[in-house]
Amino acid sequence: MGEQYEYLPHRLLRKRVRDVASGLEGELMAVVNENVSACVLREHWVELAYMRGPSGREISTDVDNIEAV
Repeated sequence: MGEQYEYLPHRLLRKRVRDVASGLEGELMAVVNENVSACVLREHWVELAYMRGPSGREISTDVDNIEAV
């Protein structure tokens, strides 16, 4: 297995966003295509958005769950 993730460009990077699923608002810090495979025989990649909330902690969510505030 090679790389486990790659950074992706996104129009909302460093902008204020909301996670639709949780309602949490914060700054979009990164979007990555991440390998979340449990085994090495079959890779499974997902696009995740990492956002920093008001507490300073970062959460991850599906990139399709974020919207501009």
